[in-house]
Amino acid sequence: MDMEIIKWQTSDDAVFETICRWNIEWWGHKTSGEAEVRSFMAHSLCADRLPQTFVALDGDQPVGMYQLQMSDDLAGRPDIYPWLANVYVDENRRGEGIGRLLMESVRENAAKAGLSELYLYTHHVGLYEKFGWTLVEEVPTFQSDSPVERLYRLDV
Repeated sequence: MDMEIIKWQTSDDAVFETICRWNIEWWGHKTSGEAEVRSFMAHSLCADRLPQTFVALDGDQPVGMYQLQMSDDLAGRPDIYPWLANVYVDENRRGEGIGRLLMESVRENAAKAGLSELYLYTHHVGLYEKFGWTLVEEVPTFQSDSPVERLYRLDV
């Protein structure tokens, strides 16, 4: 697999349109709509501060992404940051090791951003541990589809 993970910094191309579509389809229903998601994504393309967006490219085709950001929507824990968020692999490309490539790049990209730790929350069990994440605790959320999530920490 000839793939690269790069920090994405432009909002006027097909890659940006694809990552916006993924996020609109994935969590747009939890926001006020497409305009809010597109604005969030456009402002998540910072070069030298957070938030930053990283895209897995297979040639010129985006196949996955993640973001490093100062906050996530875990309202019950405003005391912790920064976060790994919006980890996503194109549905048509799942099972090809793209998620592994994304996760293997997180620590290096977080270090380049000057971070010493990262947090994430998820309902997945056993996934993030494979990449050095440590379970901190289970936390209540306000999401009806998953009222309890698992909070993880990664030492960068």
